[in-house]
Amino acid sequence: MRTPIFRYVMPFTAITSAALLLTACGSGSGGAGGTDAPGVAAKNAGIPTTDVVSAIRKDPAAAKLLPTGTTSLTVAVSVGGTPPGTAYLGDGKTLTGQDVDFTRAVARVLGIELKVEQASFDAILPALDSGKYDFGASNFGVTDERRKTVDFVTYVNDGQGFATREDSELKKITDLKQLCGLNVATGAGTTFEATLERNKHLCSEAGKKAYQVQTYSEPSAVWSSLQQGRSDVVMSTINGLRYAVAHQGGLKFLNEYHRLDVGFAFKKGSKLAPAFQAAVNKLLSDGSYERILKKWGTTGSAIKESRISPPEQTG
Repeated sequence: MRTPIFRYVMPFTAITSAALLLTACGSGSGGAGGTDAPGVAAKNAGIPTTDVVSAIRKDPAAAKLLPTGTTSLTVAVSVGGTPPGTAYLGDGKTLTGQDVDFTRAVARVLGIELKVEQASFDAILPALDSGKYDFGASNFGVTDERRKTVDFVTYVNDGQGFATREDSELKKITDLKQLCGLNVATGAGTTFEATLERNKHLCSEAGKKAYQVQTYSEPSAVWSSLQQGRSDVVMSTINGLRYAVAHQGGLKFLNEYHRLDVGFAFKKGSKLAPAFQAAVNKLLSDGSYERILKKWGTTGSAIKESRISPPEQTG
């Protein structure tokens, strides 16, 4: 595939960006849309550093499903949020997060090397078809719209939710018409932006002032807009919202809005998907999967089995 830089056998508990990130194309987020995880500086967040990956061994059956001759792959990641999304440790160089652990775990099961490149969240999916990256790992939510051009291999279940300031009168958001007249902050190029833009008409049809969608490439900017009063509410990943509320003062989690499967992203028709699916299922069967979720406090996002491009969840 491409010249390897990171050998999967290295006993690191996180990926060091100085060694792996060849291009810094900007920060993004991703969550159900990508690492849409919101953020304060990772170095201040008390990030867990337990090594839950280095003991994982190659599984010959899964590795056999890789295209012949595959020894290394290039993965695109979006950085800039806080755990459980992809973030930096306090040294400002080492990457960590749930997606990082799952990516490294799958690489170990398949016995391949990884070359990691950083890109903005909204640039990753469009670049897959060109072959610039072999796959993306930034908490990409599986939607029917995305499935038209991208294949996914699921590894967790996350989704969309809302958070706001503690002094806000907002309660549970079950209908987007509750947002009418408000400023809603979210990540650029995410499922959140798409959902909000697609449903703005609901306000005008109800005779109300439309909400305004404020998009940011930097997750930290999303939260600054809320804290400083430029926005009224944030829409982001369920796991990312819960983490932000737990680690930033003056915020409150409102509710889950829409659950989504999350998966590694590949160009349509990629022959890598079956091998990745088998690798995730191997992690599920040997206990590694549960250890990763426990590390990041996301056991509520567990799946029973990995699937390739399942239909978007309706509930």
